[in-house]
Amino acid sequence: MRILTTTAIVLALATTVASAQVTAPATPAPVTPSSTPTAAAEVITALPAESNTVTHWYKQNVYDPSDNKIGEVMDVLLDKEGKVNALIVGVGGFLGIGEKDVAVPFTAVQFKPKDNNKWYMVMNTTKDALKNAPGYKYDRNATAWIPENAPATTR
Repeated sequence: MRILTTTAIVLALATTVASAQVTAPATPAPVTPSSTPTAAAEVITALPAESNTVTHWYKQNVYDPSDNKIGEVMDVLLDKEGKVNALIVGVGGFLGIGEKDVAVPFTAVQFKPKDNNKWYMVMNTTKDALKNAPGYKYDRNATAWIPENAPATTR
């Protein structure tokens, strides 16, 4: 019985060791200039001083000039160069039900200082004006915002 138990343990350990071994990756094929789509990626060694993260805007509240909450940033839209050109702001509704998403130019948002060196977003508009603006919906198939009355795309 001891021989059977010992053999089973040795076999289990041998299987574990064998499965933990990793084979060396195959050498990649040489890259020729004609097969290279673009130059090598550039690495930034120091971040630009005036850079902001998308989290400065995404899911942040937006207020009117009287400090009344008028919406929340639902998405940040970038142009082809990577510059922020618009924000999608969710207005109205309760707990996401009945909410309407509208697009506003990024330049329409101002950043005002608040307590302890924090800031908040302010737009010179009202909640009612945003509710009356044309709405958008996110089309997951097209991975894009489309007018809320447009039919969804299919693939």
